[in-house]
Amino acid sequence: MAILEVHNLEKHFGSTRVLEDISFSMEKGQVLSIIGSSGSGKTTLLRCLNFLETPDQGRIVVNGETLFDAADASAQRESEIRRKRLHFGMVFQSFNLFPQYTVLQNVMLAPQLLASERPDYRSRKKEILGGIEQKAVSLLTRVGLQNRMKNYPHQLSGGQQQRVAIARALAMEPDILCFDEPTSALDPELTGEVLKVIRELKSADSTMIVVTHEMEFARHVSDRVIFMAGGLIEEEGTPEEVFEHPRSEKTRSFLQRPGGF
Repeated sequence: MAILEVHNLEKHFGSTRVLEDISFSMEKGQVLSIIGSSGSGKTTLLRCLNFLETPDQGRIVVNGETLFDAADASAQRESEIRRKRLHFGMVFQSFNLFPQYTVLQNVMLAPQLLASERPDYRSRKKEILGGIEQKAVSLLTRVGLQNRMKNYPHQLSGGQQQRVAIARALAMEPDILCFDEPTSALDPELTGEVLKVIRELKSADSTMIVVTHEMEFARHVSDRVIFMAGGLIEEEGTPEEVFEHPRSEKTRSFLQRPGGF
């Protein structure tokens, strides 16, 4: 069974159609890279998957459960939307860390808020928070920040901040980890350290969707690649199919441009 199925997703902003008839699926442990020029709909697609935007048409299915169906017009409560977001972890290009909290507190915050809704939270608070902290320490060690846990975001490099953001997303144990241009705000040296962490996540069988302009990363790390143009999936296939034998003239033109923009 596919871990993610997207069926005929569409999104409009006024009269502008940003996504049109987007359909694809993923298996557990796969890495899907989404490439395309600025304005092609890549980020909007991620935001729809994470329920930061509401699609106008289509369905989103995770592990066989329909999380969104535009045909069901009933209003969704915010608590229900929050629950559905737990299936996806989001890593933004601008880090979005809380400046008033330490690195460790940033990673612990969302699991703490979720745990506070448990019926046994009051009676087991110390035990629950201890487990959350232990897990946060483990994740920060995993991304190479074991010596930075007491630092604040402004004391970190951009690459370190992005690694904190990755640990924060992992702390919620999402089914699918989504990256929106995770290296676009970084210089080349820092880009390398973030891509290294993502490669290591692949070796641990994490399921990931990566919107990226790093063509070499997409070529060598992805299991599948989608090229988007004008809100449509113009081409989809293995890295070899898309990069070495593109069928679409738009894909060929994009790949021949310096930097792919």
